[in-house]
Amino acid sequence: MLKVLVLLQIAALRKYDDLRASRRSERGSVTMEHVLWAVAVIGIVGIVVLAVTNYVTSEAGKIK
Repeated sequence: MLKVLVLLQIAALRKYDDLRASRRSERGSVTMEHVLWAVAVIGIVGIVVLAVTNYVTSEAGKIK
């Protein structure tokens, strides 16, 4: 009986370790990095476009 319990415990611990290892994998991290860089670039471009638009609009208002 003790042998069966030990084998069940070992099997459960192996399955638990496999689940923990699969959660820690870095699968998809490159894709996530690309998405974050794309969002950052879009944000920076948006800020630059807004600044240029405001500058051109203010300078155009000074034209008589």
